[in-house]
Amino acid sequence: MSRMFTTVSAVTFAWVAVAAAQESTTPPPPQEIVEVEVTGEAFYEDAALNDALRRAMEAAAGAEIEKHRAEGNFELIRDTLFAGAAGIITDYEILDKGDAAGGTKFCRVRARVSRNVIASTWMEVQNVLKQIGRPGVAVYILERIDGVIQDSSILESQIENRLLARGFKVYAGEHLRVLRERAIEDAKFEADTTRMQALSLEWGTQIFITGTAQANAAGVKELAGQPTAMYNGDGMIKMYYTDTAEMMASESLANWRGGAAGLHTHSPQGGKKALENASAELAERCYQSVMRQWSRRLSTGGELSLEIQGMAVGEALKIKNKLKDIDRERIMSVDGPSSTKGLVTFRIKAKMSAEDLAGHLVEGEWPSLIEIVDLKPMRIQAKKVGG
Repeated sequence: MSRMFTTVSAVTFAWVAVAAAQESTTPPPPQEIVEVEVTGEAFYEDAALNDALRRAMEAAAGAEIEKHRAEGNFELIRDTLFAGAAGIITDYEILDKGDAAGGTKFCRVRARVSRNVIASTWMEVQNVLKQIGRPGVAVYILERIDGVIQDSSILESQIENRLLARGFKVYAGEHLRVLRERAIEDAKFEADTTRMQALSLEWGTQIFITGTAQANAAGVKELAGQPTAMYNGDGMIKMYYTDTAEMMASESLANWRGGAAGLHTHSPQGGKKALENASAELAERCYQSVMRQWSRRLSTGGELSLEIQGMAVGEALKIKNKLKDIDRERIMSVDGPSSTKGLVTFRIKAKMSAEDLAGHLVEGEWPSLIEIVDLKPMRIQAKKVGG
């Protein structure tokens, strides 16, 4: 990618008095608005706009954000805000857009950014993270060079390092590699998602990322007077929510090349170089997709599962109403119950962890109704008392 750039206009500070509510005679505090012009750049038009809005937020409220640097989870909270920039900055105008150098797209915008909104959103994200904990991610990428499965994955390592640097809990693909069949055909890739989900659930992750990357020999070419074994390749990544196996996003990259000095067509070093050339862009796109989805999930709440063995549907319907009353502010919705052979399941959208919810389920009248028998970060298993 060519060098990204930002042009900040003469920053205008305006104090906008917000009209007081009719029932109150005391006006709320003024809201500080900063107007900036910035240019974003990315490989796609929508991504260029998102990059411009992120840069607008950084230009207008960088000092507000930086004052939190000493706090825990700084990078994760900051990147969550940046990923949700389109929802935070709603007052903007696209001034120009088009093709940039290196095959990328650019987008120049004029945006009005509220520092107060950014400050309040920061606190909201911080509070939700305290309630549900840092997100856990399992990563497994199956990589081949000339059809031979590799013992480790360059792309996988890039994704893991990117996520670790930003505060995610990462479960390395090496563990999955031991448990997964080595000789797996491409045709079985989708079916294997079920196994990935099961393993990720046991580890208590919120997201699992899986995919494939290939590099195949493309002949020997003279580069700067030196014979070079060239390789062509492609890669594909899919990201899922662990609790539901619902796909979050899919990223792919085709027709990238790389090579290493050599006289022979087949060169493991050439294949690795081709994989390395592609991994930086694909890992970054993967990370941005994860952050966009994670930002949305923080604003709407994560999904928890409550499974109760030995309970009739009629009894479960009464339980549903009690679940809603536990915490009306943090429990957004309760779906279900679904019932299969005496096992009823509730899907609970909540801004709390399963551990927090379990804490409520051992208080008051709950111990006379259900007994918790197993607890995972996103799943509670229980049985009916006396059932």
